[in-house]
Amino acid sequence: MYDYLFSPIKINKVEIKNRIAYPALGVLYSYDGCLNDRYYNFFRERAAGGAGLVTVGPVGVDFIGSGFIVLSLASDEAVPAFTKLADVIHEAGAKAWVQLFHAGRYAHPIAINNEQPLGVSPVFSPYSKATPKEMTLDELAGIQKAFVDAGVRAKKAGFDGVEIIGSAGYLITQFLSPTTNLRTDQYGGSFDNRVRFPREVIEKLRDAVGPDFPVTIRMAGNDFIPGANTDVDMPAIAQVYEKAGIDAINVTGGWHETKVPQLPMDLPRGAFAFLAANVKKAVNVPIMASNRISEPALAEKIIRDNCADMVNLGRVLIADPEWPMKAQAGREKEIRPCVACNQGCTDQVFSGQPVFCALNARASFEGERILKKTDSPKKVMVIGAGPGGLEAAVTATMAGHKVALYEKSDDIGGQLWLAGAPPHKHELFEIIRYYRAMLESLEIELHLNTEVNAELIKGAAPEYIIVAEGAEPLIPPIDGKDDPCVLNAWDVLKNDPPLGPEVAVVGGGAVGLETAMFAAEKGTLNPEAVHFLMAYDAVPPERIKKFMFEGSSKVTVFEMLDKSGKDVGRSTKWVLMDNTRRFGINILTSAKVLSVAGGLVKFEVDGKAMEKQFDNVIMAVGSRSVKTVSNMVEELDIPYAVIGDGAAPGKIDGAVHGGFLAAINI
Repeated sequence: MYDYLFSPIKINKVEIKNRIAYPALGVLYSYDGCLNDRYYNFFRERAAGGAGLVTVGPVGVDFIGSGFIVLSLASDEAVPAFTKLADVIHEAGAKAWVQLFHAGRYAHPIAINNEQPLGVSPVFSPYSKATPKEMTLDELAGIQKAFVDAGVRAKKAGFDGVEIIGSAGYLITQFLSPTTNLRTDQYGGSFDNRVRFPREVIEKLRDAVGPDFPVTIRMAGNDFIPGANTDVDMPAIAQVYEKAGIDAINVTGGWHETKVPQLPMDLPRGAFAFLAANVKKAVNVPIMASNRISEPALAEKIIRDNCADMVNLGRVLIADPEWPMKAQAGREKEIRPCVACNQGCTDQVFSGQPVFCALNARASFEGERILKKTDSPKKVMVIGAGPGGLEAAVTATMAGHKVALYEKSDDIGGQLWLAGAPPHKHELFEIIRYYRAMLESLEIELHLNTEVNAELIKGAAPEYIIVAEGAEPLIPPIDGKDDPCVLNAWDVLKNDPPLGPEVAVVGGGAVGLETAMFAAEKGTLNPEAVHFLMAYDAVPPERIKKFMFEGSSKVTVFEMLDKSGKDVGRSTKWVLMDNTRRFGINILTSAKVLSVAGGLVKFEVDGKAMEKQFDNVIMAVGSRSVKTVSNMVEELDIPYAVIGDGAAPGKIDGAVHGGFLAAINI
């Protein structure tokens, strides 16, 4: 199964056992540039899961280009720790790479002791909120030497290869792009001048490490920045890299500051594989494809269709490091999915915090959260089959306990059915698919349509109870809240009722905005229709775009706070807010709703009374914990734990992690 994905490949003279790579991703497990046990445990698990190649990075080549927030190979003192890490990865069965990193104008001043970043030209960076100092020729040569020295140290430490980062808007892309390279010397202006810096880095690094040591580069397939390099320009750049001595090219998407989503669910799975295919046509070295390659079948297709020679599984292997082993063994259904929620990974990185995974409670806690068979198995009752209860049931069973799972509705999943309803959120249903497969694989006893009461508990005689009864929507005491035209967000997302031409959503948090998107999408063109109309030139593109975003309901959101979406993750908020604009959703902030009687919304903005008539009013003002079972269990003489929204309303990571911890602490 997946013969192409699990065939070996050579990069230079290094043979890699399969076509699966774990790429460099910042995880922020230290703030001194040094490796520690958390890093060793993390990379050991990624390698042991079956990936052929594991890349450590980003790894800074000097301080001004990376600061204290990423790992560093800027001195010989780092070599022993990196030697240990290379050994860890090798012992786990993978080849080990280091990604050499310099941020240029993307360096955040706070991470470099408030010094001014060093860049190609003094062009302000909206990412770091700083204008860099233009490097002199001496400084430029010094950075090139830093790349070379760090690469030599990586080789000395026992790594199998090094990757230069030339993507995402970092230093090398700043040389390549006319938008950031305004130099008038030999490193600016013409194409040959703009590629001179990376070409020289590659040539000097190749001379230093020798002809047989793999040197690869990560490049953008399209900067997705107005005026910067596009997919039209990238093949020629790749040819320069190949001629200079590059052994493989890792193709990804655009810059951090692009307005084209690179990471969230809005980006379809495998949507950037065409960028890798575009580069592959121009060169003869192996090509890696990146971004949202989540399924084994998709990875196999990308390689089989000759779009790329390898695939990068970044967040995918954080969610489930055993993805390769499960895929090769035909256990795809048991792969814990990465759904690109970004809650534990990129949201954390962009906030300067250590990475974890919302759906994998062990990711980044590999050394502490160890799942092992119990010496004293117990009869465990789990009440509630939302994500927290499901994780508790699966984990407790794997720990050796006898588990029975009870759910009052007719299916598992809980609020996941609501969370996956809005546009671009359907991938959340993959979580339900995973737990359904695990319940079947582990033969966990499941009772649906079962309301748990004291009599049932006494009859089942559990030795331990985990309560995961979830939450319910909070309905504020507003005049008119019981009118027929007034709905709550949960009912709308679950039952998809018809809505009128004018719809109000009360509440501008994550649930309110997602519900507004759900309502605004009604009556718009679906992707298949867009593809058909464009393929046959049936309707002018501008009209197609109009019908893509103009549906049957106009939506207005009322938010009491001065900003909407305050509980939305940092890395995805801009995408959500941009989509509300595309769909014409009107968001009123600092708006206090006083009454919704008869669909007439009366509200105040900065103390000024206003009103507007709507066909439907949707309440999305939050939720509250359901305590029915937990209050009942408290009266019983049985050890128990309350998890997820039943303990306190929160995000999915709280439910999953809470379920895991409750299970291993039985």
